[in-house]
Amino acid sequence: MKTNYSAYPRMNVKTLNKHVVVDLIRFTSGGISRAGLSRELGLTRAAVTSIVNDLSDMGIVREAEKQTSGGRKPAVLEIVPSQGYVVGVEMGATHILALVADYSARVIREKEIQIDIKDGPEVCLSALDRVVQQVIAEAGLQLVDIHAIGIGVPGPVVISEGLVSAPPIMPGWDNFPIRSVLNKKWDCHVLLNNDAELGALGEWAYGAGRNEANLVYIKVGTGIGAGLIFDNELYHGVTGSAGEIGHITIRENGSICTCGNRGCLEAVAGGNAIALRASEEVQRGKRTQLVGFGDFYQITINDVISAARKGDLLCQQIISEAGTHLGTAIASLVNLINPSIVIIGGGVAQSGDLLLEPIRTAVSRRSLRVASKAVRVSAALLGRRASAMGAVVQALSHSLHQFSE
Repeated sequence: MKTNYSAYPRMNVKTLNKHVVVDLIRFTSGGISRAGLSRELGLTRAAVTSIVNDLSDMGIVREAEKQTSGGRKPAVLEIVPSQGYVVGVEMGATHILALVADYSARVIREKEIQIDIKDGPEVCLSALDRVVQQVIAEAGLQLVDIHAIGIGVPGPVVISEGLVSAPPIMPGWDNFPIRSVLNKKWDCHVLLNNDAELGALGEWAYGAGRNEANLVYIKVGTGIGAGLIFDNELYHGVTGSAGEIGHITIRENGSICTCGNRGCLEAVAGGNAIALRASEEVQRGKRTQLVGFGDFYQITINDVISAARKGDLLCQQIISEAGTHLGTAIASLVNLINPSIVIIGGGVAQSGDLLLEPIRTAVSRRSLRVASKAVRVSAALLGRRASAMGAVVQALSHSLHQFSE
């Protein structure tokens, strides 16, 4: 794992080194020993031992249990799981998923409820409060036991202010002080970020993007967003709106998008667009398993995916066309930023290879050969948990760094 010191705020060298050591222990695949830390940091064994001893005295770090097989191996270090707990939340357009995790990032309880983000901040944050309180109680904990709560939302986030700015699929949320309201409600440190960015972080830390320094995570749900990681760091952009791939123009005079423009990727390949297309085809009398739902039935993306998996040719075609549009947009990203992996997640990704194969084909055909040869297109290993796990990662970073100072 490459150590990027620019990611850490200005602080004294010893505290900086503690933070870096904690993160190397957390994120190094297969674990890391004192000797490994020494090599990675360029510090003497004595200096590393001093840092590790300090962290051990604080109760944060310990030696992992030794394996009984094989020869003598250096002791691998690990974070002490029971030292604390955090909550990671994905608040999507139609659901809230909350995870309680210990300091090793092991999920000990989860809970999901359905919402409609269009109901506005008061209604949705009240539902968020209920599900967070419930999942904490079901984990056998109290709110006072939670050291930080990370939250992902489906819109551009101004991280410094803890709010969303002009979110296309979140009417009524513009500049609402989300973080401030929740900080007061819970008396707990709250971190707010974009859900696709957190999906990228989750997959980078524990999923398909582990050991990849440069990756793109595409969340295909009600909307479409991208999380970008360059040199092991999330890229937010100047205003927090980096990665809004859903608003790349695919058809110049296409359907109106939630952002107000026409022909956006989200308007032709997002979950709502796919469901709308299926509804229109039913109205036209096309042969499909969806006909049984009736002309006025509100067909959902889950209905389309379910029918496609059962062999419905129309639904398979609609999903395939969405995949081609996605692949066309992703090819531009591949040419522009040259990642080693593009990870596809979100609810629509549950359609599996029906979506992934046309994405791969379009990326291969439309991106430069030198870039397409170096990139893999993969399904999210964490599945529906990706964004919530990214929120766990962010909450743990805050809590562990604060603990180790």
